[in-house]
Amino acid sequence: MADPAMSATPYWELAFDADGDPAGRRRDRLLAGVTERKVRDLVVFAHGWNNDRSSATRLYDRFFAPVPRLAPAARIGYVGVLWPAMRFSDEPIPDLPRAVAAETPPRPALDKDTRHALLETFPGRAVLVDQIARLLEQQPPEEAELEEFGRRVRLLVEVVAPGPQSLFAADTVAEGVPQSEPEMVAGSAAAACEEFARALAELEASGARRGFRLPNPWDGAHELLRQATYYAMKRRAGTVGERGLGRVVGQLAKAAPGVRVHLVGHSFGARLVSFALRGLPEGVRTVKSVTLLQGAFSHYAFAARLPHDARAGGVLQGQQNRVDGPLVCCHSRHDSALGTLYPLASRMAGDSRSVSGPDIGRALGAKWGALGHGGIQAVPGTRAYTLAEALRAELPASGCVNVDAAAVVRRGGPPAGAHSDILHEELARLVLAAGRIR
Repeated sequence: MADPAMSATPYWELAFDADGDPAGRRRDRLLAGVTERKVRDLVVFAHGWNNDRSSATRLYDRFFAPVPRLAPAARIGYVGVLWPAMRFSDEPIPDLPRAVAAETPPRPALDKDTRHALLETFPGRAVLVDQIARLLEQQPPEEAELEEFGRRVRLLVEVVAPGPQSLFAADTVAEGVPQSEPEMVAGSAAAACEEFARALAELEASGARRGFRLPNPWDGAHELLRQATYYAMKRRAGTVGERGLGRVVGQLAKAAPGVRVHLVGHSFGARLVSFALRGLPEGVRTVKSVTLLQGAFSHYAFAARLPHDARAGGVLQGQQNRVDGPLVCCHSRHDSALGTLYPLASRMAGDSRSVSGPDIGRALGAKWGALGHGGIQAVPGTRAYTLAEALRAELPASGCVNVDAAAVVRRGGPPAGAHSDILHEELARLVLAAGRIR
């Protein structure tokens, strides 16, 4: 399949399956093309949750559009990474049209586009998807039915042995042992649904929606499905990053050693490009910058030691040193997907503490927070800027850099908030500044 026409050229696509294996022809076109087109700086962007190729390429097209004007003398090439992730269709991306014009049915029922995305993302599990959709539509009152719903969700997202994805679920490790799976996967489904329902009700109230209604546990069940699906995407992102993109960047370093690579990722795509650092072959120093946009993984992932457990550290500790330049993390307090729902979903099995109320995000986020909400934590020497300061300053030549992007990453309603509000020229300028692309 030919690469689509884009606002910025030359453009290539890299496609990977869920285990990180690349589409060979697309990879080969990239390896040959960067030399033929005399590319000096290659910007590689990985999407977060998307449900089809067209959504991802529209995102890349809009994000890359201002770059030629901002750096007219630079010899830039562009890469869009395609990997099997999905988003629920009730999470519109600001500035991008909806894929379909049909209205999304009221929560918790699944609309046809989300059902189709689930079937595409989890092939061979159509019966489970139909059973899950039926329960969400019928909303039986018995608690046992919520537990049955949770069981079917667990079956939907489980990793089929002997695939590699189970090795990439953890963001932190204690004495070499990965974290347990989140409570939503391993614990009581009914309890998880009730907590998600309370959190959603509080988010809607904070969003100034009219009226008041008691939390519906089946709203929480819909959110349980969403978060369990995203947990599967989290595993895939790490797998595709380390086993897929990291290896391709290594191959590129051999084929075109003079090309400077700049990795950019949104949401779980930020996790993907970060794990790509761990997959770089020894001695490869061609990655000149990494920019993480609303990264959906632990703010302790790069930490050598966790503040609450000196025995534990992040799975990416020290990986910022694989970058021959800065690792820049954009975060926004307006991202409610990462500020409230992510830490709630990321509690570990065995932590039975129940948290609710207006400070739920703060209470959980201190321990289980995402770096796209509050930045990289517990990494000595990390520098901090507002977005305006970062665009005025000369960014550090190495190490971790937090950039508060709340001034532009601010639009979006519940449940995701501003999580996907990344189509801003200021963020494209930040990518250029991080990579010293002029």
